[in-house]
Amino acid sequence: MNLYAKLCQREADGKPLRAGLIGAGKFGAMYLAQVPKTPGLHLAGIADLSPANARVNLERVGWSPERHAAKSLDDAFRSRLTHVGEDWRALVSDPRIDIVVEATGNPIAAVEHALEAFRHGKHVVMVTVEADAMCGPLLARRAQEAGVVYSLAYGDQPALICDLVDWARAAGFSVVAAGRGHKWLPHFAQSTPETVWGYYGLTPEQARIGGLNPKMFNSFLDGSKPAIESTAVCNATGLTPAPEGLLFPPASVDDIPFVMRPRDEGGHLHHKGQVEVISSLETDGRAIPYDIRFGVFVVFEGDTEYIRRCFTEYGVRTDPSGRYACLYKRWHLIGLEVGISVASVGVRGESTGAATGFRADVVATAKRDLKPGEILDGEGGYTVMGRLMRAEDSLAAGALSLGLAHDVKLVRPVRAGEPVRWTDVAADETSLAVRLRREMEELFRREGSLVSAA
Repeated sequence: MNLYAKLCQREADGKPLRAGLIGAGKFGAMYLAQVPKTPGLHLAGIADLSPANARVNLERVGWSPERHAAKSLDDAFRSRLTHVGEDWRALVSDPRIDIVVEATGNPIAAVEHALEAFRHGKHVVMVTVEADAMCGPLLARRAQEAGVVYSLAYGDQPALICDLVDWARAAGFSVVAAGRGHKWLPHFAQSTPETVWGYYGLTPEQARIGGLNPKMFNSFLDGSKPAIESTAVCNATGLTPAPEGLLFPPASVDDIPFVMRPRDEGGHLHHKGQVEVISSLETDGRAIPYDIRFGVFVVFEGDTEYIRRCFTEYGVRTDPSGRYACLYKRWHLIGLEVGISVASVGVRGESTGAATGFRADVVATAKRDLKPGEILDGEGGYTVMGRLMRAEDSLAAGALSLGLAHDVKLVRPVRAGEPVRWTDVAADETSLAVRLRREMEELFRREGSLVSAA
């Protein structure tokens, strides 16, 4: 409630939060649009593989060239300007940086960036949720051991869902379900970067003018991103998936309490305490009015007659029994809201969501019959999509995390709809991300969980 006041105080005291950003693409650029208007914050450095592209994005979002004209990090701290370069190691190792915002979108690189930041005593706001879905429980443990904060990024849907779940529980409600919206029909699971715009509702020309990446947007469409984000939510909140994964039941906002209740009470839930994604399309493809396609929700329970009467008195929309109610946001503002995480981490020492256990996984699943020798092209591509699974089921199957299914060769055939397994690929065992994932799986098998402090 008082983050802004605390930031203003940091500004008045001349002690701003000192942050660095790795990755100045679409998400990073949205955050950069808000930085000049945020008191008590000094974004000292930006590291990007293409500093020239980063500067173009800075000017696109309204930064004057003078603001990012610092010739070095030393110059940035002297002048309170921003240095743009490509050396991320220099950024995370600088003792004057407090917080690193990881926004590359590359889960393999993001794991290395986070571990190196922890080693240098830096807090990390992890925008690259793919890395969290792959290794978040162990990253959270490593941060805890280093005495720093690891956090999901506010503005992205997982952290917003965590916020709603926390609100419900802190108010004394039992959480029945939580999740996000999505435009979904079953055949979208086979979508490729060539088919994405027709399904998504844009023309190729609109996508070109907007500079939109078809592979990235296809990962939204084909169910991969919902599975990735639902994995992060489960591991952060203790909610769990249904055994069959995400079912994408269609519903309007007003019907969410009706749909998100247990099956034996007329709903779609396998169990209470479940994560799920709501479709904005009816099963015949008709658009649902007042949908939650871009939003998030939590369904909570009025478990006494008195509470249910209060729901009625105050006009709360519930299911017909009056027992289940919903709080929601119909949209999320992506990188424009990341400053909430930076402020929460910097002035409160609190994450806006982080894994507390290994409860769910997002598994690479074949979009079509795959042959030995093929190279998997990862999230949003032509070969695999992500499927949400319970962690114990994923490990029992020896399934390959979606985050590791990029630029890796198949050594065995995989039928369409089947999970890709470790034994189906020639994994690079020297990769830091592969080693960390292997370690996390072994810890889970040995300990039965990877539960850490919230």
